[in-house]
Amino acid sequence: MTIRDLFSPLASSRTLGRVGLYALGVGAYAALPVWKEKSAYRDFADLDPSFHAVLAVLLGWLLVFRINTAYGRWWEARTLWGSLVNTSRILAAKIAHLVRLTPALQDECQRLIIAFPYALRDHLRDESCVSRLPGFADCTDEADHLPGLIVSKLYEVLYQAKSHQLVDGDELRVIDEELRNSLLVCGGCERIYRTRMIRSYKLFARQCIALFLVTYPWAVCHQFGAWTIPLTTVVSYFMIGLETVAEHVEEPFGRDDDDLDLDGLCTTIERTVQQIMAAPHQVV
Repeated sequence: MTIRDLFSPLASSRTLGRVGLYALGVGAYAALPVWKEKSAYRDFADLDPSFHAVLAVLLGWLLVFRINTAYGRWWEARTLWGSLVNTSRILAAKIAHLVRLTPALQDECQRLIIAFPYALRDHLRDESCVSRLPGFADCTDEADHLPGLIVSKLYEVLYQAKSHQLVDGDELRVIDEELRNSLLVCGGCERIYRTRMIRSYKLFARQCIALFLVTYPWAVCHQFGAWTIPLTTVVSYFMIGLETVAEHVEEPFGRDDDDLDLDGLCTTIERTVQQIMAAPHQVV
C-alpha cells in the first residue's frame, strides 16, 4: 500500500472528506491552548492529564461497543442478502430441473425470481415502484409491500401449474421452502431497517467525544507545545471518524460508500438465475 492509497480516500470519499474537515476545525481550536501557553494567561484553564486519561478509557469502551453494535447490524444484513443469493439460485434450479413447466410459465417464474431482490432493495430504500423492476415496465399493479407481491405472484404461477398437473404436491412443497426463505430474508432486513439504534445512546457517545476533544489540547499542550495542533487534528480525525463510520454502517441499505452493494447483489442474482434457467424448456 502506497502513501497515495492512504490519503486518496480523503478526496474520493464524501464521508472521510467530511470527517477530515471536522478534524481540521478541531485542530484549529487546539491553537487556542497553544497560544495560551505562550501568553500572560499561562496558568489559566490548566487540566490534570490524569483526568483526561480516565476520560480516554471511558470513551474507548463506548466507542468499542458503538462500533461492534453497528458492525453487527451491517454483517447481519450482509448475511441475509448472501442467503437470498443462494435461495434465488436454488429456487431457479428447482423450477428449471425438478418440474416440467411450459416455456411461458418458466419464463414467468424467471422474471419473478429476478424481480424479488430488486423489489426488496427498493422496499428497504422506501422507493418501491413496480414499473421499475426488470420485466415489469408495463405493470400497473400497486402494493405497499412489493416483495410480498412478487412472492404472491410466484405462488399464483405455481398454483396455475398445479391446476394443469404440471406440478404435484411433493414438488410444490420442495419449492415452497425457498419461497418461505425469501420472505424470511425480507423480514430480517425489515427488522434491521425499522429498528433504529437507541437515540439516547448515540447522543451520549457524541457528548463524550465532544468532551474529550474539547479538553484534549488543554491537557497536552504543556508537554507537546506547538505539536498539540497536529496531534489534536489526528486524534480528532480518528475519534470523529469512528463515530461517523458507525453511524453509516448501522444503516446498511442506503447508497453511501459504507453501505451494502445492493445493486451489485441484485445484478449477481439476475445473471446467475438467467444462466441456471437457460437450459431447454421441458414441455409436457
